[in-house]
Amino acid sequence: MIDGLLILLLFQFFGEVIIRLTGIPLPASVVGMVLLLLALLLNAPYTQRVAPAAGGLIKHISLLIFPLGVGIVLQWHRYEDYALALGVAVVLGTILSMIVITFMLKKLLGGKHQEASNKPHGDDHAG
Repeated sequence: MIDGLLILLLFQFFGEVIIRLTGIPLPASVVGMVLLLLALLLNAPYTQRVAPAAGGLIKHISLLIFPLGVGIVLQWHRYEDYALALGVAVVLGTILSMIVITFMLKKLLGGKHQEASNKPHGDDHAG
């Protein structure tokens, strides 16, 4: 799992290098994730080691998000003038991301989901 974390950090580093060299206005972590996606699509060596590390991080995602929430609560005086805009952005962003993810899952899974849901229950036993 350590090697998977190192691979993730390496791609984040590559993203940082690209941002510094090109000056494009994107977060380095996003560029690193795009590079990782390309590496995964191209079946680059060692990318299969990323899954256990990513799974471990996803299991504890609330621990990674928690400091953000604490920071917002502690610095609320900076954000209270924009509370309505922030609330609308969070709600609409969540709804939009759920719609996009649902569409992408349907597109990527294709007929696999339909085949599994159309399979009659009880056919697993020979009888």
